[in-house]
Amino acid sequence: MDDQTAIRICQAGDRQAFRHLVERYQNQAIGHAIAILGNREDARDALQDAFLDTFNALPRFDLGRQFYPWFYVILRNRCFKLAAGRKREGLDSSEEVEILAPTPSLRPEETMLLERMMLELKPEDRELITLKHLDGLSYEELAERLGVPLGTVMSRLFHARKRLREKLARHSFKGFSRG
Repeated sequence: MDDQTAIRICQAGDRQAFRHLVERYQNQAIGHAIAILGNREDARDALQDAFLDTFNALPRFDLGRQFYPWFYVILRNRCFKLAAGRKREGLDSSEEVEILAPTPSLRPEETMLLERMMLELKPEDRELITLKHLDGLSYEELAERLGVPLGTVMSRLFHARKRLREKLARHSFKGFSRG
């Protein structure tokens, strides 16, 4: 079943068709939530809330759109809302999580350092770097996904990369390229 069919069936009142969307996108979405939040448990909470919000908003979904970019906006909002709540509560929600898949060009200790430095970034910076360098989104796709102008994406990504490079330079890490 494709996304559009599942959505049409959901909109007609069959709740079971939503399972298709959850099963299809939950792994990708949890990866994005972890990249933003830096914490697996918080990411699971945000993802569950985002899927619930999505189910409730599905009757208003425009079938001319792709599902995941629309869902991503809901997920992203949930992640940042949760992160803001944790910050207000003074809770440190970072933990040792694997953000990066093993890369042949990096030694394991370099991968661990890169992940640790990514967790030190602001969630917005982590999100941009993840979407660009790990998911391979183009600048245009980033602008669409984040709902900001292309120039804003380019500027934010430039500064996010710069902050990451500065953190890595403190540890004599040379593995992060400009890309």
